Amino acid sequence: MTAVSVTIDLANEAATAALMADLALLISRNDVITLTGDLGAGKTTAARALIRYLADDETLEVPSPTFTLAQAYDLSTPVLHVDLYRINDASELDELGLAPFPDDTLVLIEWPDRAGNALPADRIDMAFSHRNGGEGRNAVVTGHGAAEAKVRRLAALRTFLERSGALRAVRKRMDGDASTRSYARLVDGGRSTILMNSPEKSDTQLIYGGKSYIAAVHLADSIVPFVAIGRGLRARGLSVPVIHHTDLDAGFLICEDLGSEGVLQGSPPAPIEERYHAATDVLVQLHKDALPRELPVEGRGDYAIPSFDVDGMLIEVSLLLDWYLPDRNVEVTTAMRESFYTLWRDFLDVALAVPATWVIRDYHSPNLIWLAGRDGMARVGVIDFQDAVLGPPTYDVVSLAQDARVDVSEALEITLVSRYVRGRRGDNPSFEPAAFAESYARMSAQRNTRLLGVFSRLNRRDGKPHYLRHQPRIWGYLQRALAHPALADIRQWFEAHVPPPA
Repeated sequence: MTAVSVTIDLANEAATAALMADLALLISRNDVITLTGDLGAGKTTAARALIRYLADDETLEVPSPTFTLAQAYDLSTPVLHVDLYRINDASELDELGLAPFPDDTLVLIEWPDRAGNALPADRIDMAFSHRNGGEGRNAVVTGHGAAEAKVRRLAALRTFLERSGALRAVRKRMDGDASTRSYARLVDGGRSTILMNSPEKSDTQLIYGGKSYIAAVHLADSIVPFVAIGRGLRARGLSVPVIHHTDLDAGFLICEDLGSEGVLQGSPPAPIEERYHAATDVLVQLHKDALPRELPVEGRGDYAIPSFDVDGMLIEVSLLLDWYLPDRNVEVTTAMRESFYTLWRDFLDVALAVPATWVIRDYHSPNLIWLAGRDGMARVGVIDFQDAVLGPPTYDVVSLAQDARVDVSEALEITLVSRYVRGRRGDNPSFEPAAFAESYARMSAQRNTRLLGVFSRLNRRDGKPHYLRHQPRIWGYLQRALAHPALADIRQWFEAHVPPPA
């Protein structure tokens, strides 16, 4: 079994907290971290810092589990904190229900030597020791097996933070998204920036004509598209984060913090109509001019924006067959699959036969920040755009007016779509509302069919069940789209084969 180690100097307890926050960006459910060292060396301090960071609660009580042996924390990443000091033999783990260690849980183990051979081969070991004099500690972090890559990445992240002058900043947890990226706020002297950890994606399942899903549907596989598209959008007057520091090879960057004031209010959250109107105006301005297909990236060749294509969009909607229908206990027959592909291929041929522009792709509430101190369209901050492609301009209007994360009434949807059409006709009198309405319905059907499958996959494959709560909303949007006369064939197929969400 391979292993790699890195030694980290910890000047004080704040440095320990920063190390554990950095590690939290890189680990996930099913990881096992052992903590060793003499009494008072910092094992429990490190465990407490990690749990509090994941809980986003600096005051959370995290007692040492020396007497209880194990303490569970029901967080977005479930945590089990274990102290094996009081057991004498690894066989006792069976009696405690700790052998094997639980799945889908981050496990922190103090006194791991008592576990013997029960420790998994793939794990991270953290050994803490006193430094000579003062309160400082040393931490030797070792990755075994599959965890070796995470320790290498930890070392690269710490080097990047040091080079950027951010190593001593206080880390504040931020929620992640549906991707493999992770984020933290870096607060230093009253100034806040955003750290993005965006490892290069390596999907080895080449199941779509020799391509991975990521490649086939043109998702960003590195941090380079974020840098390229961000600078392109900013050059066109959009408020996207200014990038301060990058490591394009490792996939780290530090950028401007646009804040956290969004475009929703209330509980349950509802759209703030003025802000949705402003977000619509941003799309009008973005789409009114021809946009370049390639963008420069400093130190790299030009980045070519990929194009939406029939094959890629067909793969996206096929997630309905592969994930959503099995979730609804529907057997997908060969005949169903063949008729589905035939209908959708013809459907998408028509949908993509329109002039293409930049499609941000997830232009909806989680990715929009309200910047009240700015003017005009600069009031709308956009923070997620690395998956941008060339495609129908209606796609982003659908993303906004049929927001996947919050209910948009049909009346507000009509208002937003009408506002967009008026804006486009103001710049281009030949803009055709009827053609736009059909394109809008087609993109709505494609996007919402994809999302039904994506949210089922996030639940089943990625252990993110909270996405299922959005499916009834997505289903409602889909029904609005299928009411368009041009979608009659697709509507009939759905009526025959697809039940609504549970």
